Amino acid sequence: MALKPDRSPRLSAHNPPLAVVIAARNEAEHLPLLLADLQAAPGLVAEVVVVDGGSSDATGAIARAAGARVLPAPACRGAQLAWGAAQTSAPWLLFLHADGRLARQWDQAISAGINRPDAANGPANGQAQQAWYFSLRIDGAGLGYRLLEGAVALRSGWRQLPYGDQGLLIKRATYDSAGGIRPLALMEDLEFVERLRRRGKLRCLGKAITVSGRRWQQRGIWRVCWQNWQLRRAWRRGVASGALAARYYASP
Repeated sequence: MALKPDRSPRLSAHNPPLAVVIAARNEAEHLPLLLADLQAAPGLVAEVVVVDGGSSDATGAIARAAGARVLPAPACRGAQLAWGAAQTSAPWLLFLHADGRLARQWDQAISAGINRPDAANGPANGQAQQAWYFSLRIDGAGLGYRLLEGAVALRSGWRQLPYGDQGLLIKRATYDSAGGIRPLALMEDLEFVERLRRRGKLRCLGKAITVSGRRWQQRGIWRVCWQNWQLRRAWRRGVASGALAARYYASP
């Protein structure tokens, strides 16, 4: 499906400073809670854009009822996020997946990042701090989930590889100068973060985002971890993102 230009008016002033872009498809169950989290910070969030990848449920209607702008797009997460970012104008972007829940005082953590003195520097300054992520929490009880969260924290901090389900806060100037998110069906987050970390350090916001544990519950924690490792390995060996997405979204 061809993307149609958005004709709605753009913001003329950047106050509030944040545009939130959410990639969604059939997320009517989880999206209302995330939108409620975002509505709690009207002084921070200028607009919320939900890019709907062909949902067959009430995702779009729920988003509109909550005051979000809904943009139709092909079911391709990278393309959805890139399209949503292109249709906003606030100076800061926050990318989220639709099944996340933000922790209390998430808005204070983001405001602190945006208002850091070094965040005001241009992207040419290698010391500028212009990208952040949330720590990951999984909605599920058990030691396996806690170990997985710890592994994600190590990967994100030590290896500088937070993934898309952790959200990404980034200054628009940095986003643009880095080339933006590419329209990949899978690995769009890893590909973009690998470009970002060559430009400067990514840091944790100090707050968590809680994501649905449904995939781990359906397939098993260690099976999913093994499958994800195989997908990343295949991607680094040059397998197309479309083929990887077909594997990732296949039924158990």
